[in-house]
Amino acid sequence: MQGSAQLIRNADHFRRVVEDGILRAKISLDISTADFKAMIVPQPGGAGISIVAALRRLANRGVEIRLLHAATPSAAALVELRASLPRNLTIRRCPRLHAKAVIIDSQAMYLGSANLTGAGLGAKAEGRRNFELGIWTESAELIEGVLEEFNALWEGRRCDGCGRRDVCPVPLEEPAL
Repeated sequence: MQGSAQLIRNADHFRRVVEDGILRAKISLDISTADFKAMIVPQPGGAGISIVAALRRLANRGVEIRLLHAATPSAAALVELRASLPRNLTIRRCPRLHAKAVIIDSQAMYLGSANLTGAGLGAKAEGRRNFELGIWTESAELIEGVLEEFNALWEGRRCDGCGRRDVCPVPLEEPAL
């Protein structure tokens, strides 16, 4: 495989994945995470906004966002999602998903251990943050391979052989909210 990868450790996750990645998406954002919470994204001037509000801003600017997660989002995230789910933000659940990846504009990617939570990717204080490792890459080959698996899960191509289809929840984007 071609391309280089840079190691991301612990506190570096917030700057690299959130600030340099998620918040700078222009076209698309594909996120897979086992756990999804309304982590706080610090803003210039002090007060922060939740990641849900940050994703909503991106979606309203035309960024196509697909969020694939395993567990029920935190209560705070659910309240925000149910209040307003922009057309460009689509969310689906797969109870067997454990992969963590963030693909920005199909040009850059984080692949690692951190969930979309404050303890994983957030700007939490030293003693409140998880110990995380991941890679950042712009390798087209690596991104293509991860997107291939993401799309298979997103489109339900793994459902028939999964064995857990009977317990799959209704995706959040369904009208049954």
